[in-house]
Amino acid sequence: TSLLDEEGNQDESLDSKTLSAEDQVKDHSTGTRVVAGQIFLESGKSDSQSEDEENFQSQEEEKENSLEELNSLEMSNLLNKDLKEAEIQSPVLTAIGGTADGEPCHFPFLFMEKEYAECTADGREDGRLWCATTYDYKKDQKWGFCESEEQSNKRRQMQEAEDVYQIGMKILNESSKKAQKKVAYQYLLKAADMNHTKAMEKVSYALLFGDYLKQNIQSSKELFEKLTEEGSPKGQMALGFLYASGLGVNSSQAKALVYYTFGALGGNLIAHMILGYRYWAGIGVLQSCESALTHYRLVANHVASDISLTGGTVVQRIRLPDEVENPGMASGMLEEDLIQYYQFLAEKGDVQAQVGLGQLHLHGGRGVEQNHQRAFEYFNQAANAGNSHAMAFLGKMYSEGSDVVPQSNETALQYFKKAADMGNPVGQSGLGMAYLYGRGVPVNYELALKYFQKAAEQGWVDGQLQLGSMYYNGIGVKRDYKQALKYFNLASQGGHILAFYNLAQMHATGTGVMRSCHTAVELFKNVCERGRWSERLMTAYNSYKDGDSNSAVVQYLLLAEQGYEVAQSNAAFILDQKEASIVGENETYPRALLHWNRAASQGYTVARIKLGDYHFYGFGTDVDYETAFIHYRLASEQQHSAQAMFNLGYMHEKGLGIKQDIHLAKRFYDMAAEASPDAQVPVFLALCKLGVIYSLQYVREINIREVFSHIDMDQLLGPEWDLYLMTIIALLLGTIIAYRQRQHQAIPRPAGLRPAVPQQDPPPEHQPPQ
Repeated sequence: TSLLDEEGNQDESLDSKTLSAEDQVKDHSTGTRVVAGQIFLESGKSDSQSEDEENFQSQEEEKENSLEELNSLEMSNLLNKDLKEAEIQSPVLTAIGGTADGEPCHFPFLFMEKEYAECTADGREDGRLWCATTYDYKKDQKWGFCESEEQSNKRRQMQEAEDVYQIGMKILNESSKKAQKKVAYQYLLKAADMNHTKAMEKVSYALLFGDYLKQNIQSSKELFEKLTEEGSPKGQMALGFLYASGLGVNSSQAKALVYYTFGALGGNLIAHMILGYRYWAGIGVLQSCESALTHYRLVANHVASDISLTGGTVVQRIRLPDEVENPGMASGMLEEDLIQYYQFLAEKGDVQAQVGLGQLHLHGGRGVEQNHQRAFEYFNQAANAGNSHAMAFLGKMYSEGSDVVPQSNETALQYFKKAADMGNPVGQSGLGMAYLYGRGVPVNYELALKYFQKAAEQGWVDGQLQLGSMYYNGIGVKRDYKQALKYFNLASQGGHILAFYNLAQMHATGTGVMRSCHTAVELFKNVCERGRWSERLMTAYNSYKDGDSNSAVVQYLLLAEQGYEVAQSNAAFILDQKEASIVGENETYPRALLHWNRAASQGYTVARIKLGDYHFYGFGTDVDYETAFIHYRLASEQQHSAQAMFNLGYMHEKGLGIKQDIHLAKRFYDMAAEASPDAQVPVFLALCKLGVIYSLQYVREINIREVFSHIDMDQLLGPEWDLYLMTIIALLLGTIIAYRQRQHQAIPRPAGLRPAVPQQDPPPEHQPPQ
């Protein structure tokens, strides 16, 4: 659809202008010349498209094989050929109205001692574009408009919308305050009302998530539909999400797939990621590892290209089910008091606190926002105190450069050398990078290899990664894929994104290992989930903590579509707790069941147990003890869950979904107690109950009369057993009588008083409860 739109716009623009071939090519490339509303849109559109294509091609040239490069070259030749043909056929631009209506425009023409090679608005207060039909306007006074009044109004409206959009974006990017961001969105809202595409995209997502605008699913849906008609990949992806999750529309996985596909074809990375997950898990499509690999690899290429030496931001994955059970424990968030305590220590000169706070602010995460200025200040303080780690991180900051720290290879090198001389692995790795790429020093692969080996021996992930890369590419050493695989594996254990990416490439192509599509997809998926969109996990969590469950659940649902297991379980949890009012009460459990199922498929134990619970109690589905038993058994066998083992014991005890077996029930109860200390008390109670049941069952099964009839008392106690028994009874009776008489004599009785007659009924306050 977008291709047809582009062709249509191209034809329309060619009818309305007449330029030389050179000017026409220039006009397409710069997008500065505005003739009419349609052409403004077309040139703007082609600009963004060409920019996207350049970005995409620059990534693909590094990541993809020569066949794709050849295809892109052929495509480029075809486009150039089409463009030349269009230039030959381009009609002459004709003047409208003025003093030379219907005459062809003359380019260049002279006006106010200046030559114009295109239509201009100079000399006119209304801003309408015009041209002269002879060279010298002053001499001949021959002129006409280049656009109709309607086109002129549309162009001016779009220019005004662009100006408003730029103001809004400037405020949005420069401010961190919520109030200022709300003001920015008011400008974007105004630009969106004027049909500005990018503003509409921003506003529609803000309305969907409730970001700085009041959440309104219906309004966002209408904007997404409008954007989709205009061919916006972002709009197409979002509309696909609405149909997939059934928000504001009737759920339709078929429509969702269509819109996701169009969004992906338009270059939307989130759409690619969603399709990758759908093909990997077989959701709405036939399961296809190769198709998943294609989508995930494309997204991973972009994510990997954004990864810097410092490693990018930290992805914070907080599970709401764990957070509710143990507040603050599962999240890994630092309490405000704790941060202030570290800041106090840092101010007092505690070097470790300075380095720790520096790293927190450099990468962000754990409730601390990324702030390079503060990171630089903390590292500086620690480096001045002689801390090698701080010196190495200052080297990294200077090596990369930012708004706060100017890029300087020389300064970076000084810090790296100081740190490396003190045996710091981060400094050694930085020095290795300097020698590998010739940053401030001549390229020296031997020294680079030496420093990377030193850093890798100390377990520093960057050293391991770069050492792996040198072995993989055969730089400074003989190419050795096994050594490359070894070091990439070590770096991946430290969580380095590029290590996952390189391992994925090796498994995808079968380089140094047996080709494994499944392993490659899992690794690429891991890389994709570290992209910039992962920041929404924290945004969704903060929305939930602020009490806005509707906003949180929509954000988690989109991330769940992208394949984030933590988002799937969190969305299911919010739905399970019935905290999201935007989802109908009848739909909460079925939708929660769907997302518990997806999270369980990715190995989350709590989700697997929840699936068992839903089938056991009939939440969102029919009561099905056999299916519940299967889920509990999977959780028990695969994840060794104590809760699942306890549930299996209970089902064996009661005979639910399985044949009743008290011995197996005891076995599962014992296994649960061994698996978790928390299970020991409930297991003890369950075993006591089981013991009572077993005893009663045993007594019920035997016949008392038969037992006594088989007992021979003469054999058991002798022939005169009855005399023994009577003697024992007589002794017991005598003992009781003697005890009672002694007790009776021991009670003192006051003179002149008779014992009170006992009442028939106790007073009301002493009556036992009924």
